[in-house]
Amino acid sequence: MYILAVAVSNKKHKKWPIYRTVCWILGVLFAVVSVAGPLAIRAHTDFTAHMFGHLLLGMLAPLLMALAAPMTLILRTLNVPQARKFSKLLKSWPSQMLTNPVIASLLNVGGLWILYTTNLYSLMHQSTLLHLIIHFHVFAAGYLFTISMIYIDPIFHRTSFIFRAIIFVAALAGHGILSKFIYANPPNGVPADQAETGGMVMYYGGDIIDVFIIFILCLQWFRSTRPRIKIAINQ
Repeated sequence: MYILAVAVSNKKHKKWPIYRTVCWILGVLFAVVSVAGPLAIRAHTDFTAHMFGHLLLGMLAPLLMALAAPMTLILRTLNVPQARKFSKLLKSWPSQMLTNPVIASLLNVGGLWILYTTNLYSLMHQSTLLHLIIHFHVFAAGYLFTISMIYIDPIFHRTSFIFRAIIFVAALAGHGILSKFIYANPPNGVPADQAETGGMVMYYGGDIIDVFIIFILCLQWFRSTRPRIKIAINQ
């Protein structure tokens, strides 16, 4: 659907950036790899594999798909009346609430704390429906967190860079502390050696992906505050 939208959009407007399409394709592929195939199968019995899947589904795939600017592409593809209706949806109070940095961080990091510090992780492997719901939440919360921190698509209720930076640092701390907690306190049914490896994967792997978000946030901050040089033209 994304590629089809690109084809339709290119007929009406200037060419859609190729790198955005590449980001979308890679994001979808990483998300699929995390829930289907050898890694997903192994994740049922190997906590380390599960944690690699968590990084792909909850952090890397959302980042790549956010960089693909899907909302912008939709607005370019729709006709004017439909685009206005879609814009109203993006401006609605549920959209404002879900993309608020505080709410998005609580859904993302808070959801992980609940998953790994309660019986939810072991219950997830006993119920297919619960397994699907949790994986959808991990992806959706990761995507909402990403777009609440870096503005690639149109955001009609922007928050300041300082506010987002503070919330981002708090979320990083929550994610890091959780990874250390998992290292020292394995979730129910997880062997200690797998919990230690999985905790390190979560800690260091998460930091690597977060570095890219930090870079983008700082770059956007710099571009918005750098002085504009005015050139005087003699008439």
